[in-house]
Amino acid sequence: MQVLLKADGMPTYHLANVVDDHLMKITHVIRGEEWINSAPKHILLYQYFGWDMPTLCHMPLLRNPDKSKLSKRKNPTSILYYQRMGYMSEAVINYLGRMGWSMPDEREKFSLDDMIEHFDIQRVSLGGPVFDVEKLSWLNGMWIRENLSPEAFAQKYVEWALNPEYLMKILPLVMPRVETFSDVADVAGFFLKGMLPITKEDFATIKMEEETLRKAMQFALWRLEALSKWEKDEIFNEMKTLAQTLGIKPKDFFAPLFVAISGTTASVSVFDSMAILGSDISRARMRTAVNVLGGPSKKEAKRWEKEYADL
Repeated sequence: MQVLLKADGMPTYHLANVVDDHLMKITHVIRGEEWINSAPKHILLYQYFGWDMPTLCHMPLLRNPDKSKLSKRKNPTSILYYQRMGYMSEAVINYLGRMGWSMPDEREKFSLDDMIEHFDIQRVSLGGPVFDVEKLSWLNGMWIRENLSPEAFAQKYVEWALNPEYLMKILPLVMPRVETFSDVADVAGFFLKGMLPITKEDFATIKMEEETLRKAMQFALWRLEALSKWEKDEIFNEMKTLAQTLGIKPKDFFAPLFVAISGTTASVSVFDSMAILGSDISRARMRTAVNVLGGPSKKEAKRWEKEYADL
């Protein structure tokens, strides 16, 4: 039995969705393939009400390279992440437009206007398209080289990394640590990068046993992923509390965070850095660090998840 109306009088999604679409005179519903199982329920509701049924179209879901459903644990899914990484909006729109659809002439690079002009729902593929970050980067490079003059590239780069609002967050942290302007790149370089090329050796000086380090970083990532308020004090308090709960000195617990976020233990405040970089890049760098360290095995993952839930 499908519940349509709750005891408190509030409708469930299925009833609200059908009534809302009917009142808005929706003619076509295009949604992800995970909603296919709900389609028969909605069809019955339209029949019960005696309403005209809109045309339903279910789109294939985006997939990771291993064909699993696209998720933030394997690929960053926030559009703000790709903006902060320095991708052009035109390239991102172009790439998303290629996900399960193609131009009539099969060309890979096209604008939004091109897509609107040539769009045909019949050209949507039924297979789940794979979201490949390397392919996106290649396409973004094409947009940079073919659509930007050196002057336009300079302007785009200044808007992305050297705009006054962003610089004024960074410079107060950098100035006490430099003696010449040429020192700035070494101190602040990680603010102007996307993902860092860190290796397991970068964590060699961390004063923790390997398993403790891996678990601490995984727990820190889980805690950071759960944060709804991304501010310096909030991040610091959560990490300090977690360190104390795990019985690790905060100074030792913070050290690998420095490496994950800045690439070195000798950096400006890691919590200021995370607040400035933002949640998307910070979490992505933490996920990279966890993977570099090896992450949990299947057996460890179950045990760690239970331990984390019990904290």
